[in-house]
Amino acid sequence: MSSLVSGAAVPEWLRRVAAGVPADPDRVNPIVARYAAAEPNARKAAVLVLISGARDGSGLPGDAEVLLTQRASTLRQHRGQIAFPGGGADPEDDGPVATALREAEEETGLDPASVAPIAVWPGIFVPPSRFDVTPVVGYWHTPGDVRVVDPNEAERVMRVPVATMLDPANRFVVRHPLGYYGPAFSVDGVVVWGFTGGILAGLFALSGWEVPWDTTDVRDLEATLAAAGMAESLVKPPEMDSPSLRGVAREGGIR
Repeated sequence: MSSLVSGAAVPEWLRRVAAGVPADPDRVNPIVARYAAAEPNARKAAVLVLISGARDGSGLPGDAEVLLTQRASTLRQHRGQIAFPGGGADPEDDGPVATALREAEEETGLDPASVAPIAVWPGIFVPPSRFDVTPVVGYWHTPGDVRVVDPNEAERVMRVPVATMLDPANRFVVRHPLGYYGPAFSVDGVVVWGFTGGILAGLFALSGWEVPWDTTDVRDLEATLAAAGMAESLVKPPEMDSPSLRGVAREGGIR
């Protein structure tokens, strides 16, 4: 399905997400402010922000999950980082929804027919590669088997409980060695930060599910990754600073 669903087709608990754009009320999430509109020559890419959970009810269901991947540790760039399924647009793609679903199928074996796209958010500019990355939010109405399709690209496919990500004990701000800051999560033995962390934090702030968390808890990114066994995933100049795109990395290194 490459068109958006709306109205009753969107679970009530996801309607704020479907109707809005990522928010940053605490001013700790510069990722969601990097809109690509001012970069008309940016290359196009899309990621799939996929959420599952029981359809009924107005509040976040207890079984809600988000689909993430961990890039292969053998990759030359951005190895071991946590990402959304996604990548660069192909000429035959009919817009960002088609790109996101195609990439998710190629990377995780996801059945595109099991996804109802509910929102296409403004593109985020990823410097200095000049990529315009469009987050596509989907409701996974019929969750099925997902797996690592190509171990040369990803070493793990993760279905992470949303409640775990919302737990204030798992949320903090990281300070990059270059001096900038951004929201992060510690879940299932990994650290989610950068582009992925920013989009998730923006979604949670918009959703109405968010639990107050300590935005003054600022941690050194390098030390935090090292403690999680992810030291080699830290992006250092001249590489990119956003950890959420895979396929396009083969074309010149975008995150």
